[in-house]
Amino acid sequence: MTSRNFSIETIGIVGTGAMGRGIAQIAALAGLTVRLYDANPAAIGAARDYLAETFARLTAKGKLEQARSLAALANVTAAHAITDLADCDLVVEAIVEKLEVKQALFRELETVVSGRCVLASNTSSLSITAIAAGCTDPSRVVGYHFFNPVPLMKVVEVIDGLRSDRQAGDALMDLARRMGHTPVRAKDMPGFIVNHAGRGMNTEGLRVAGEGVASFVDIDRIMREQAGFRLGPFELLDLTALDVSHPVMESIYHQFYEEPRFTPSPITGTRLAGGLLGRKTGEGFYRYEDGKQQAPAEAPAPATLPTSVWVSKRYREAYQAVVELVAKAGVKLDDGASPAAGSLIVITPFGHDATTAAVDEALDASRVVAIDALFPLVGTRRRTLMTTPATTRAARDAGHALFSADGVPVTVIRDSTGFVAQRVIATIVNIGCDIAQKQIATPEDIDLAVMLGLGYPRGPLALGDALGAKTILTILRNMFDVLGDPRYRPSPWLARRAQLGMSLTQSDAADIQTENPETQQ
Repeated sequence: MTSRNFSIETIGIVGTGAMGRGIAQIAALAGLTVRLYDANPAAIGAARDYLAETFARLTAKGKLEQARSLAALANVTAAHAITDLADCDLVVEAIVEKLEVKQALFRELETVVSGRCVLASNTSSLSITAIAAGCTDPSRVVGYHFFNPVPLMKVVEVIDGLRSDRQAGDALMDLARRMGHTPVRAKDMPGFIVNHAGRGMNTEGLRVAGEGVASFVDIDRIMREQAGFRLGPFELLDLTALDVSHPVMESIYHQFYEEPRFTPSPITGTRLAGGLLGRKTGEGFYRYEDGKQQAPAEAPAPATLPTSVWVSKRYREAYQAVVELVAKAGVKLDDGASPAAGSLIVITPFGHDATTAAVDEALDASRVVAIDALFPLVGTRRRTLMTTPATTRAARDAGHALFSADGVPVTVIRDSTGFVAQRVIATIVNIGCDIAQKQIATPEDIDLAVMLGLGYPRGPLALGDALGAKTILTILRNMFDVLGDPRYRPSPWLARRAQLGMSLTQSDAADIQTENPETQQ
C-alpha cells in the first residue's frame, strides 16, 4: 500500500439522484468545484436545475446570501462523459446498491482519473473491501456514507476497507468538516455504525409486536413518551419506507451469518409485499392523509382506584417510586410481609415477565400488575403497565386507575419479558456495546453517529450509562434466562464494565495507539 497526501478541491459525483444532489449541494456551498455525471444525460440537467431552485429558495428565505448562492451554482458543472471527471481529486459514487455495478464503475474510473484521486462509495450496506477488490489500486477506495437528506443529516461515515490508505480516509474526514458535516470513522463491517446500531430499535420493536404484546401505536407511544425517543420504531419505519428498510434488515442479518440479534421480522416482509411502504405510499403502519399521520385516540382510563395496594420490595428504588405514587393517589398501602386478601399486587420486574416474577415471589397472579420502573415514574409523560395471563380485568383496571390518577397516560400491555421500553433499550445498548467490542468504531464515534444519524436522545453507550450498566445487564440476563434466546445474550463489553463499575464509553485502560495496520481494521 502506497501512502499519499490527498488534497481535495474538485469533486466528481456519479449518480444524480437524491443522494448525489445532496452531496453536490453541500460541496458547492463549501466552495468546491463539482462535476455531475449520470448514465442518463437528462438526469444531470435535472439535478442542476434542482440545485438552482434549492439555492434560490434558501436565498428567498434569508438563509443564504445572494452572492454565495450564485457562486455555489457556478461551482456545479455537467460532466457529459465519464472522461470529464479526469481532473477530479475525489469521485463519489451514489448509484444503485449492486456490488457488480459499483465494481465496474470503479474499474472504469481508474482508467480516467489520476493516481492522486480518491474513489469513494456512498454505499449504505455493501462492503468497501469488496467494492475495491476489482480495482488495480484498492488503497484509494474508501466508504463515504451520507444520510438522506444530506444537507440536514449532519453526519457522514468514513469507512476504511482492508486495503484503504488511511490518509485517504483522513482527507475525507477533513472534507466532511469543511462541508459542515460531522465525520465518524468506521471499519468495514456490515451496516458500518448507524445501520448496525439501528437494528436494536426496529428489530426489537417488531419482535414485541410479533409476540402480540402491544399494538404498533402503543409501542411507538411508549418509546416516544416514556423512553424519550423522537420517533417510535413504526413511525421510523414509515418514514424510511419498507422498500428501503426491509432489504437492509435482511442484508445485515445475512452478512452477519444469521446473527440472532439482527433477525428480521415477517411483519415487514408481508407488508412490503402488500405495498404498505409508509408515508410515501400513504399507508404503512399508519395511514396518512395530506401527509398527516392518522392514529387512534386513547380510551379514557378507568376511574375506580384499588382499596389497598401491596408493592414488591425486590427492587428497592422501584418500590419507593411506586409507594410515592400510591400515597399521591390517596390509596392505602398494604405493608405486610405478604399481600392481604383483596389488595392489588404491584411488582416491578427488570427483564422478567410478570408471570415469572409473580411465580418467583409466590404471589397470586390473578391480582398482579407490573409497572415498568426503568425510567422515573414521577415526571414521566407515560407509564407502562403489564398483566399476567391470569390477571383479572378488575385488577388490571384498578392498576390502570392507580397509575394514571395524576393524569399521566398509561399503556397496558400483555405479558412480556422486559415490558417494551426495557427490552428495546437493552437491545439498543447491547448492540452498541458489541460495536465497541468489535472495534468497528470508537465509543465516542458510536454515540455521535447514532445521535446524529438516528436522532436518538443519547448514543447507545451513554444511554446505558444513564440508566445504569448493571441495570441493563440485569434486564438482558433475565430475558435470556426466561426465553433462552441468544439475541439477548449480553455483550462482553457491557458485562465486564457493569461488573467493574466502569462507564460503557470507556475503552480498556491498557489500550494503546498502534500503527499496526491490522489493528486499524
